Amino acid sequence: MIEIKNIEKSFGDTKVLKGISTVFETGKTNLIIGRSGSGKTVMIKTLLGIHKQDKGTISFDGRIYSKLSDDEKRTLRTEIGMVFQGSALFDSMTVEDNVAFPLKMFTKNRKSEIRKRVNEVLERVNLEDANKKFPAELSGGMQKRVAIARAIVNNPKYLFCDEPNSGLDPETAIVIDELIQEITREYDITTVINTHDMNSVLQIGEKIVYLQHGVKEWEGTNEEILETRKRSVVTFVYSSDLFKKVRESLLEDAED
Repeated sequence: MIEIKNIEKSFGDTKVLKGISTVFETGKTNLIIGRSGSGKTVMIKTLLGIHKQDKGTISFDGRIYSKLSDDEKRTLRTEIGMVFQGSALFDSMTVEDNVAFPLKMFTKNRKSEIRKRVNEVLERVNLEDANKKFPAELSGGMQKRVAIARAIVNNPKYLFCDEPNSGLDPETAIVIDELIQEITREYDITTVINTHDMNSVLQIGEKIVYLQHGVKEWEGTNEEILETRKRSVVTFVYSSDLFKKVRESLLEDAED
């Protein structure tokens, strides 16, 4: 569980995060959504410690980050996995070397142990025959699965995903969503996903935080977001013609 209380963050005179409080729950896919400029990217970077908040606290299962020693912070970083937008794989490395990278960086495991663990996670993401391939030889969806394998290879307690469906076709995006959700539940991870993909919101949004202009405007589940009367959320969710039709259908069903 990650709990944030009254988080504020400014850059110069521009206040980006304005007193945000919420809880990201363990074993669930927690989504941060909002329009461009809403503060969701700054939120993720603040949770990761890339940006230091001006006010408020961030705690990881009761450990307040600002109160940890340098050694404790280093330990916490080994408990965090990250799926970057665009996957961010090393082009010059094979798939297995990309996945092994965190183990080589943060553990003292023997080569045989690293190889075994790499094979385990590649099998988990259905890429058991891709060890010796290079990223350029893989499709976008396969690259994303390699990125997920790398993110979970060190058995993280916390998984962060930045726009994990960026650049993927709708069918592949659904596969990636389902894989992230399955892994979250299977390993009981606290997963936080930054996304603008409404399909992801409806598919795996077990906990959703909607930001607008740096303020938490709404939070709830993927079922509740379809029923909310909060105008700013309704405008965001039903911005496309497709979702406007979905809303009209829901309202018609409610009247019947």
